[in-house]
Amino acid sequence: MEALFRVHWPPAHRAAFLIVRDAAAAEDIAQEAFLAAIRALDRFDRRRPFGPWLHRIVVNRAIDWTRARALRREVGEPVESEAPPQRDVAWSDTIVAALAVLDADQRAAVVLRHLLEYTPGEIAELLEVPRGTVNSRLRRALDRLATELADEEGGS
Repeated sequence: MEALFRVHWPPAHRAAFLIVRDAAAAEDIAQEAFLAAIRALDRFDRRRPFGPWLHRIVVNRAIDWTRARALRREVGEPVESEAPPQRDVAWSDTIVAALAVLDADQRAAVVLRHLLEYTPGEIAELLEVPRGTVNSRLRRALDRLATELADEEGGS
């Protein structure tokens, strides 16, 4: 268990953070995902890699958390302030901030593709959506990010 945690914690936590943009929530989500995976190990097909299975749990929980948070905002419940993004070598502060303009499904697709380096087909399996949906989410997300980053560059 310790070896699984050591190998899979950093990408799981980063993925959760980039989707939810809240450090405390990302930690909780990643921990809960690990616990859920451990509790369900008897159902896990050990011929398959553990990472994609865990990432699916993390991403789905992060999307659910983000949707619930948006719903709380709509009904006027106070939402705690977001922690500043943690620095990641591969993801600049500008890119992390630009991810905030995307909806949770688009953020999840971008994180799975460009942080965790899954193929669109693998993402479709992980999220249980058609591959065309993944491609559409990625295209829309990347177009929106390009616009956001161009605006940021032009505004600086």
